[in-house]
Amino acid sequence: MTIEINNPALQVAGQILTQQCHAAAVDIGWWTDPKSGKGIEKNRAELVMLATTQLAKAVEGHRTSAMDTHLPHRQVFETKLAGAVMRIFDIAGEEGFDLGTTIAELIAYNQTRPDHQPAARLAAGGKKY
Repeated sequence: MTIEINNPALQVAGQILTQQCHAAAVDIGWWTDPKSGKGIEKNRAELVMLATTQLAKAVEGHRTSAMDTHLPHRQVFETKLAGAVMRIFDIAGEEGFDLGTTIAELIAYNQTRPDHQPAARLAAGGKKY
């Protein structure tokens, strides 16, 4: 299956996720100082680490097959992956990034990479994952 670089579905999905995740974070007050009510500039490294923390929790949830305490019908693995995506799209919204198009471009590029092809991955020194 080949993905188009100008894939409208990925572009729209990315725009919707960016808008919804960033708006939810803004609405709940994560981009506002709770004391002054004024907007705040956030440390981008800290924001990335918050997404990374969600991914680490996803690994632990997978390792233990735990169910989420807030959404008990969902596995922790699933909810923490979703949490990481939400944080990433929140950052994208603040930065004005177009992740949908960027994802489509990266998928298309990765399909052309020799080191991503099965033969290269099976060769000595090839990428196993």
